[in-house]
Order: sequence, then structure tokens, then C-alpha cells
Amino acid sequence: MRLLAILFALVPSLVLAQGYPAKPVRMIIPFAPGGASDFVGRIVQARLGELLGQPIVIENRAGASGNLGLEAAARSAPDGYTVYLGNVGTVAINPGVFPNLPVVPTKDFVAVTQVVDVPGVLVAHPSFQPNSIAELIAAAKAHPGKINYASPGSGSQNRLEMEVVRKSAGLDMVHIPYKGGAGPAATGLIAGETHLMFTTVSSVMGHIQGGRLKALAVVSPKRLPQLPNVPTMVESGFPDSISGSWQGIFVPTGTAKEIVDRLYAAVQQTMKHPDVVDRLAKGGVEIVTSPSSAAFAAFVAAETQRWAKLAKESGATVD
Repeated sequence: MRLLAILFALVPSLVLAQGYPAKPVRMIIPFAPGGASDFVGRIVQARLGELLGQPIVIENRAGASGNLGLEAAARSAPDGYTVYLGNVGTVAINPGVFPNLPVVPTKDFVAVTQVVDVPGVLVAHPSFQPNSIAELIAAAKAHPGKINYASPGSGSQNRLEMEVVRKSAGLDMVHIPYKGGAGPAATGLIAGETHLMFTTVSSVMGHIQGGRLKALAVVSPKRLPQLPNVPTMVESGFPDSISGSWQGIFVPTGTAKEIVDRLYAAVQQTMKHPDVVDRLAKGGVEIVTSPSSAAFAAFVAAETQRWAKLAKESGATVD
């Protein structure tokens, strides 16, 4: 009798998984168009939809440093028809920066798989005189409170990266937060509204190559092939600044394991497709997938602890 009860309990999820997906799947991206998450999501969109047999409909839910999209995804029905393209900022950093965050990513989501790691870059407006980290530090010390930096939100990774530099070098700089993803902040920087900012390479590669922005350093363990003359933050004297912006697929807690497994397999195949590989590489994005959903969950938990420690040590708070 007990065996029969277990089998009957499994029937609904098995039937659901066998027919999944039977309608379009929504992918929530917690940032505005133009940023790294949107760049990755729209490249993945077509191939993933082909493999699942249903369209992937992207929904940009920007605001509150990605928290609006984070909460919308977490509160969605756990039926596999809402997937969340989360990143290090929304999933691992925000819990340590926002004291009243209504979502606990490690509890409210099932981690499916990592998809990419996006190197970061410190860019400045072409008119900004410093051309290196050393020159930036010298200028900031000579003119305290006169240099400002943009970010896509008070609790964003980009803001935290600059806080680490600012605290370490003892700099008095002004933070200018923008609403939404890196796109609005980068647009403001190009327009001359701010002096510099950390962002992802994929968000501004075209602007760097077009001379609308200049790169001072990259946040990566080694120099990037696309920007061979730009030193790393490690070379510039900041050995801890090596972490890029990883991104991954999540679904709300309660989603059937069979659906999680289906998504995992489809995403793994998507990230191996030649067109996806080529387009991401041209944008400076490295494909990094997880060996299993469990491995990705463990990685996310470790990253959450690491960034919480960095946030506390740097003193970064929400403006």
C-alpha cells in the first residue's frame, strides 16, 4: 500500500514533466535592455526555445538593483513556465546588502545551472584624464569629492567593486546610482553625466571599440583577448578583484525535479551550440556551465557567503 501511495504521488509530476513545456516559457531578466544579462538572455533565447519546442519570452523586470525581477520570479508559480536568469548581484550580493530583502535566493529558488561568467571592466568617459588605476587614485586624492562613479544600483556588484577600491585606497568619491541594469548607467557615462564605472565587458565592448568609452582595467584573472592592452585589476594592485559576473538559470522552489532536469539538459545543449558560443565570445563572455544542479546550488551558497563578507568589510550600504 505504501508503495502504491508513493507511485500515485509521483504521477502528477511525471505527467507534467512529460508534457512540459506545452506553452511559451517566460524568462525574467532583472535588468533593463542593454546590460550583460539582457545580452546573454537574448542569445540563449532562440536556441533554448528550439530545444524545448516552445518560444522563450523575455521579460525585463528592472528596478531596485534587480530586486523587482528577483521577487517576481521567486513568487511565480513553480510550474516551469517562469525561469529566472539570475546573476551574482541579484542572487549572491543583494542578500548581504539589502537588510529587508523579501526573498532568500538560496531558499526561494532551485538553482538549475550556471551558464556564463562575464568579465568586468572599469571604463571612463574619454574626456576623463586618468588612463590607469594608479592615475585614478592620484587624481581622486588630489581632488577629494570631485570624481564620481556610476553604478546600476546602490547594492549592485559594480558599486561594491568600486567601494572595495575606494576603501582600500582611501578615496573620497561620489556614487551616482542609476535605476535598472548597466545599460542606463553606461548611457549616462557616454553622455558625460559621470566620470567612470565598473560594468561588464559585454555591456560596453562596442563602446570601447568605438572610442565612446575607454577601459582602465579588466576584472578577470588574466587579460582578455578582446582587450589585450588593458591590464587586469590584479596587475593594477588589487589582487582580490578577479571575480566576474556569473549568470545562471533558476526556477521557483517547488518546481518538479523532472522539469528541473529537463531545463538543465536543454540549457546544457544550448550553451554548446556553435552560434551561441560564437556570439557570446564576441561579446567577451565565457561559457561556464555546472556539472549538476546540485553543484550549482553549492556554488551559489558559497558565493553568497563570500560576497556578504566583502560587503561587510567594505562598508557598502544601500543609499
